[in-house]
Amino acid sequence: MKIFPKDIASLFAIAVLLIAASCGGPAEAEKPAAVAEAGPASPTEPPKGFQPPTEPSPAIPDLQAELLDSRGKTTTSPLGNFDFRNFTYPLPRGWHHPDGEEITLEDGKLAPKLRDITDEMSPEEKAEARAERRIGMSYVTTKYLDVDNDGEDEAAVVVKIETGGNAIPQLVYIFGWKDGKPELQWNFRTGDRADGGLKDIRAENGELVVELYGQDRFLLGQTETGKITGDEEQLCCPTHFTRTFYKWNGKNFQLQRKRLTFEVENPAAPPIENLGDIMNDPVKAKKYLEGR
Repeated sequence: MKIFPKDIASLFAIAVLLIAASCGGPAEAEKPAAVAEAGPASPTEPPKGFQPPTEPSPAIPDLQAELLDSRGKTTTSPLGNFDFRNFTYPLPRGWHHPDGEEITLEDGKLAPKLRDITDEMSPEEKAEARAERRIGMSYVTTKYLDVDNDGEDEAAVVVKIETGGNAIPQLVYIFGWKDGKPELQWNFRTGDRADGGLKDIRAENGELVVELYGQDRFLLGQTETGKITGDEEQLCCPTHFTRTFYKWNGKNFQLQRKRLTFEVENPAAPPIENLGDIMNDPVKAKKYLEGR
């Protein structure tokens, strides 16, 4: 059969149409337009106002709760009517004040004097700034306690040293009543929060009971003892406290019996006795640490 150029052209056109139809296919033709035009899948966005869950921050314990509770707030002693908010207090050993060895409260306060010291200052300017610095003081509370077993209450006055920061070192003054006025029997300083800070003060069986935060922290004269090995922790959150007992001998309060270190979270657990003595002895310390 004779094929003309016109027929060749027609056959070529049909072939092109068949190839195009086979490439499209039924599946391609039936794909929804929304799917065909969509880009890469994106992650689901949270609704507006959504806040991702967060772990709650642990609560900072109130380290002054026992000190400020209702115990020992009333008395029949004349000390109960004395104004300790407007009074002059001697400073215990270790605290210095450019105005002398005493601090006078007015309406329960004495503001600190703060002076910044910078590297740009001359040595003379730094010395002058240091000389102008002064600690402040604020009244905290008074507890009325019979600490010498004579049937009459003494006053345990607690004041806070104001340093201009978050620290809360405190001073404690034990007063009796004599000749129509308070008579100082003992004053001492405590540390800052977990570092020997004051937890509680009370009277039991004719003795003065003092509790300080930290392991084997007790009082020597007018100061509290220093840290022992392994007693470094966050100031905000003490894990231990020490209970000690003091008896009035007519002139001084003397430490009695053993010093007891308790766990803050489990105060009913048996305490550790005289822990500092253990940790200061290499043999005892090794045995103690291995048994923990």
